[in-house]
Amino acid sequence: MANTSEMTWDAKAVSAPVSLTWIGYLRAGLRAALLAGLIVLCLGILLLVRLIERPLFGDRRPMTPYITQFVCRSAFLIMGIRYRVKGQPMAQPGAVVANHSSWLDIFALNAAKRIYFVSKSEVAGWAGIGRLAKATGTIFINRDRREAKSQLAILQARLAAGHKLLFFPEGTSTDGRRVLAFKPTLFAAFLSDSLRDTLWIQPVTVAYSAPPGADPRAYGWWGGMDLAPHLIATLGASPQGAVDVIYHPPIQARDYPDRKALAAATEAMVRKGLEEAGIWPDEETA
Repeated sequence: MANTSEMTWDAKAVSAPVSLTWIGYLRAGLRAALLAGLIVLCLGILLLVRLIERPLFGDRRPMTPYITQFVCRSAFLIMGIRYRVKGQPMAQPGAVVANHSSWLDIFALNAAKRIYFVSKSEVAGWAGIGRLAKATGTIFINRDRREAKSQLAILQARLAAGHKLLFFPEGTSTDGRRVLAFKPTLFAAFLSDSLRDTLWIQPVTVAYSAPPGADPRAYGWWGGMDLAPHLIATLGASPQGAVDVIYHPPIQARDYPDRKALAAATEAMVRKGLEEAGIWPDEETA
């Protein structure tokens, strides 16, 4: 059974700001320059490759995802964060559902396996981030019930192209110490007549271990936290911590009677992965 603190967590309980020494700021600046250079260079290469890939393969993207994986794996090397994968990513096309703690999740989940994020439509308009998201094949969903049928058709087309689509069913990010209730609404699409009998779903746990002596929530980015200070603190920290991406056995949508049962089953698997990684909500932050 889920810990009640996970259901009643106060997202306004932000962690204390991290103070860096001048060496920390120097480290953050160096890492930021390396990371920005890597992203700009590889984005240019990706766009050039996409010019060839699109007319030949359409949505299938057999080449560009490897560029994204390279960037994300390299990002953890630059940031000095140990990156570990446990379990086996599923071979079948389908949906991946994971807990959401930080902007680092984008790197963590893209680094292990070719994957495509499903994001709210507002992200497409964000400066910089929106451009990167579009280039890497992110699907933008408008939260309007009147467009549900057309959006389902888009998801079906991408699944038919062999893509693995990533969803964050919590609907928000946390401090990385808990898994919130998965919203069943998302899972209704998985049980549609056209997907139910063929769709595989793989729950994935993303577990962060903070640097020694640091706030255990150091990598979490949630609520009203500003991105820039958190980014600087993450880039300037030393020694660094680790991130574990834990792949659970995939399940089939047809084995569950309704969206609530499917949401509860995947939520339980993701939460168990966090607990097995030794991560529990702290009483003072619950």
